[in-house]
Amino acid sequence: MLAAEALAALALASLLIALLPFRRVAALSGRGRQGGEAPGAEAAAIARVVAGWGRRVPWRAVCFQQGLAVQLMLRRRGWAARLYYGARRDEAGMLVAHVWVRSGAIDVIGCEGAGRYGLLAAFPSA
Repeated sequence: MLAAEALAALALASLLIALLPFRRVAALSGRGRQGGEAPGAEAAAIARVVAGWGRRVPWRAVCFQQGLAVQLMLRRRGWAARLYYGARRDEAGMLVAHVWVRSGAIDVIGCEGAGRYGLLAAFPSA
């Protein structure tokens, strides 16, 4: 069931990102109350399944789509899920953006290497 939910969440997140302007996606991502910190094992399982689907689906499903999908799944369970949006310059001077999700003090998805990015926004805001 987790795999089916993850695929549906990834498809929904991808559609929202493709069809809505960023400010609308950000507003949707920032809505609702934050619950308690997600149990680490379950948050890791959700991240693992979403990332797996992200590598297999026939559409673009990178950090933004995966992060939003994970956030949707965590919040559906009533757990805290903050989506962070950051940017940095790569070796060629090009702007590179990245999204990661944390639940309280738990790194859920995209957090490895997040320290190299300057934080632009968090949804919901702190």
